[in-house]
Amino acid sequence: MAPRKTASVSSRKSAVKPVKKDFNGGTFADFSKDEDLNAYREMLLIRRFEEKAGQLYGMGFIGGFCHLYIGQEAVVVGMQMALKEGDQVITGYRDHGHMLACGMSARGVMAELTGRRGGLSKGKGGSMHMFSKEKHFYGGHGIVGAQVSLGTGLAFANRYRGNDNVSLTYFGDGAANQGQVYESFNMAALWKLPVIYIIENNRYAMGTAVSRASAQTDFSQRGASFNIPGYQVDGMDVRAVKAAADEAVEHCRTGKGPIILEMLTYRYRGHSMSDPAKYRSKDEVQKMRSEHDPIEQVRARLLEKKWASEDELKQIDKDVRDVVADSADFAQSDPEPDASELYTDILI
Repeated sequence: MAPRKTASVSSRKSAVKPVKKDFNGGTFADFSKDEDLNAYREMLLIRRFEEKAGQLYGMGFIGGFCHLYIGQEAVVVGMQMALKEGDQVITGYRDHGHMLACGMSARGVMAELTGRRGGLSKGKGGSMHMFSKEKHFYGGHGIVGAQVSLGTGLAFANRYRGNDNVSLTYFGDGAANQGQVYESFNMAALWKLPVIYIIENNRYAMGTAVSRASAQTDFSQRGASFNIPGYQVDGMDVRAVKAAADEAVEHCRTGKGPIILEMLTYRYRGHSMSDPAKYRSKDEVQKMRSEHDPIEQVRARLLEKKWASEDELKQIDKDVRDVVADSADFAQSDPEPDASELYTDILI
C-alpha cells in the first residue's frame, strides 16, 4: 500500500508553516552528528525493549494487554528532542516508548509490565498505567481518548501558573473520533492553552482502516472549526518530527495557543499482542519496513556521512541489548508487591 499524499491545512494566518507534505519530501531538521547518534540510540532502545516485551508476553511473564510501539519510534524521540525541563507528556496505552524517551528507566518500565515491586507504579498499573512525576510523564491511560482532556488540563495549569511549559498530548487516529477530544479542542482554543495535540496516525486504530472509520481522514484538520492550526508530518523520519516539534513548541511558548501535529506513522505489530492483524497484508508491512523504517533511515545516514562505522553501530546495538536484557532479568527476579500495596495510592 503506497503512502497517501497529504496536504497541510490552516485557517489562521499566524499558523506555522507546514513541515511535511508527504513521505517523499519536505522540511527536515538539520541534525548534527551527536543528534543523529542520540536519535539512533534512543529509537533503538525503544525497538529492542518492545521486542523483548513481546517475547516476555509470549512466555507468560506479562499479562493483560500489551501494545507495542515498534515502527513508531521516530515520533516520540523527535518530539522529545524539542522539549525543555518542565514540559509534560501524556499518552494512551501504547506508551512504553514514550516512557523510555522521557528518561524513565528500562528496569522500572519492564518491572511494571511484569507486575513487580520495582515497577514505576509499584506493580499495580501494568503496561497501560505508568507514571513519573519526576520525569513529567503523566500516563499511560487505558481509556481511549481520556488523556486528551487530562493533557489539556496540564496545559491549563501551565497557563494558570504563568510559566512557559508545554503539554504534549498524544493520541491515536481511533481516539481522534472521541467526543471529549473536541471538548478539549474548544477549551484549549478559547483560553489559548499551550498544548500540542499529537495524533499518531498508524492507519488502523484497533484494526479498522481510517478510510472506513473516519469521514475526514486528514486528522490535521480536526481542529479547523476551533481555529487550531494543524499539520501533517512524516512520522517515520525523526528529522521531520523534530522540525515540526520545534515550530509547534515555539507556537505554544509564545502564547498562540494549541496546535495539532498529525504524525503519519505505522505500527509493524498488531493493535496489541492478542491481535493477529489479518486486516492488512504481509506485503504492506514489509514495504513499510523496507522503505520507511525510522531506525534504518538514521543508520543509513550515519554510514553515508561517515559519522559512524558498521562496528560502532553494532556496539551501540550491543549496549542497548545489554540494557534491555538487564531490565528483563530484573523484572523476572524482582518480588511481587506486598498485598498491603492494594490499600496505598488510593484517593478517597
